[in-house]
Amino acid sequence: MPPRGGRPMNREDLKKNPIDKKLIKRLLSYLTGKHKVFLGIVFLCIVVTSVTSVLGNMFIKNLIDDYIQPLLESGSKDFSGLANWVRTVAVLFLFGVLANLFQGQIMVLISNNVLQNVRDDMFKKMQKLPISYFDTHAHGDVMSHYTNDVDTLRQMISQSFPQMVSSAITIVAVLVGMIVTCWQLTIVVLLGTFVMIFLMGRIGGKSAKYFMKQQASLGDVNGYIEEMVNGQKVVKVFNYEKRSKERFDEKNEELCSNATSANIFANILMPIMGNIGNVLYVLVAFIGGFLAIECGVSAISIGVIGAFLQMTKQFVMPVSQVSQQMNAIIMAMAGASRIFKLMDEKPEADDGYVTLVQCKKNGEELIEVPEEEVLAFRRAHGGKDSDGNTTYVWAWKHPHQDGTLTYAEVRGDVRFFDVDFSYDGKKQILYDISLFAKPGQKIAFVGATGAGKTTITNLINRFYDIADGKIRYDDININKIKKADLRHSLGIVLQETNLFTGSVMDNIRYGNLKATDEECIAAAKLANAHDFISKLPQGYDTVLTANGSELSQGQRQLIAIARAAVADPPVMILDEATSSIDTRTEAIVQRGMDALMEDRTVFVIAHRLSTVQNSKAIMVLENGHIIERGDHQSLIAEKGKYYQLYTGAFELE
Repeated sequence: MPPRGGRPMNREDLKKNPIDKKLIKRLLSYLTGKHKVFLGIVFLCIVVTSVTSVLGNMFIKNLIDDYIQPLLESGSKDFSGLANWVRTVAVLFLFGVLANLFQGQIMVLISNNVLQNVRDDMFKKMQKLPISYFDTHAHGDVMSHYTNDVDTLRQMISQSFPQMVSSAITIVAVLVGMIVTCWQLTIVVLLGTFVMIFLMGRIGGKSAKYFMKQQASLGDVNGYIEEMVNGQKVVKVFNYEKRSKERFDEKNEELCSNATSANIFANILMPIMGNIGNVLYVLVAFIGGFLAIECGVSAISIGVIGAFLQMTKQFVMPVSQVSQQMNAIIMAMAGASRIFKLMDEKPEADDGYVTLVQCKKNGEELIEVPEEEVLAFRRAHGGKDSDGNTTYVWAWKHPHQDGTLTYAEVRGDVRFFDVDFSYDGKKQILYDISLFAKPGQKIAFVGATGAGKTTITNLINRFYDIADGKIRYDDININKIKKADLRHSLGIVLQETNLFTGSVMDNIRYGNLKATDEECIAAAKLANAHDFISKLPQGYDTVLTANGSELSQGQRQLIAIARAAVADPPVMILDEATSSIDTRTEAIVQRGMDALMEDRTVFVIAHRLSTVQNSKAIMVLENGHIIERGDHQSLIAEKGKYYQLYTGAFELE
């Protein structure tokens, strides 16, 4: 198989502008799709918050000029007018506070719902991706999409997005207020603001590329950690700790370097913006006082200067906040780019139109029936009538161009015709493979690692499509069979056992989700797994975690075999199914395997040649070629490569 470790974002992506219009439009589609009404309410709340804040600052002019200054000049002790004015302003600010609180609550609901939809869409798309995607991408990096990348979106949607909208509305509202209050001082503030915007663009642009590199490096580190955690036993056995630490340090150093560069630029931006705002505040006070005292501008009073100083702070603060939120937005764009890159991956192609259905046999005629009817009958009668004949069978449903349908019983006849294959289109793996497996036959593949044994079984499942030649299943080109139906007709036991978090019963039922407890137990007995399962603390209800780490490797493999047995497929693929089981247990399992393989077409990959002696045909592979074929006795008589393997004259590996 091709090597893993590819990244969703390559180096060319990092050179692109992270604030991509198409990316923003796609993100907005998640926001506006189901939340238009709520977003409208949020927008209204932001407007109320911004306007009340601006009006409150504008009222400072009236407060000073119409109440405080006259009281100071007259020496009056009547504060009733002042108190009424303060109450009015307090009520105004109260509306702003309530609107801000309401807006925050709604944005929490919106952001969590959006992230839920993003994760759902990612996971849905992931189920449609071909096996080749997972063979070429580190699993930890894929996981990083669901954690780190989605978390950057959470921060942007719940905090940065409303803050940006609020800042924009506040800037407009304050600008109008400043122009109405004093247009001369407004010019001073705008000149200072242009300087801030210029610096924000220059510094923010430098940090953007490093934030994108940071997200890519973070995914790489996660991928490496996931590999090391899964392979910890190998690390310990081969004393790989030092080298693994060195490699981690290299990847972590790259992440640290990118994160440091990104945050250096990001962190110097806010102090610069803040100090420019302070300088601007002093300039407004100085120029306002100069115009009022030295130039005698009557429109500029103490109240105007006081109100304008507040509005200057209120105008500069959103500009600074925009610069601060830009960093979060850039990180979110980097995360979104990786997320949408996964979503845009080409799904597994499937042009098949032949489907797998349940049929009832009426003589030679096959009549399609609902699966529920078959399940009910099999649970009541075991799938056979009173005479012991099978009445319900799997069949291929074949639609034709003229609109007619034909049904053919699934027999398990698999044939390869001159098949060539390459994983990457460059290095050829299989050469001119031709073979046939008649219904009920057991076909074995032997040969050194890398000879192409597992690749052949991957082609039967259509995990990969062939480059040249044909594969026919019951005389149907497998390209014409829908992949889900093709795989439903195939049972597979892999060398690497995967058990999921859940009970033992759930893990067995994974092979057939509609199987009853009794059917799962029967499958376990067939695989000779029932005895050890019964001795577990809660028997079949024992919960397995961490890929069944509480079980031995052999026990995990027995559960995997039981899982294949409950599926009851016409064709079985056993890829080193007993490689992790000791010799004594193998003898027990083999009896169950023999029962499992009865009346089925079986493809077996085995290094222990004792397990393939009873095969109808044994294919010896070397460098992608079938160099010998025949049954055990005939191959021994030839005294070729199989003879060398069997007698130990040639090491299998």
